[in-house]
Amino acid sequence: MEPTTKEYTNGEVTIVWQAHKCIHSANCVKNNPAVFQPKEKPWIKADASSTEKIIETINKCPSGALTYYRNDEKSS
Repeated sequence: MEPTTKEYTNGEVTIVWQAHKCIHSANCVKNNPAVFQPKEKPWIKADASSTEKIIETINKCPSGALTYYRNDEKSS
């Protein structure tokens, strides 16, 4: 079975979540609770914060479960 990977975008940046890597440190929830809402579905609300704040939060993910790419940088 393939590991679960989901993507959420706000148009500028796409958040990539790899569930199998998550260690539930809750850094994302603590640093940006408007975007990362584990009790909701979908749990990531990419439109709820600025792109800069999202990137700053993702860079604090200790497991690497959260990554991102800027939509204008992804090659097709």
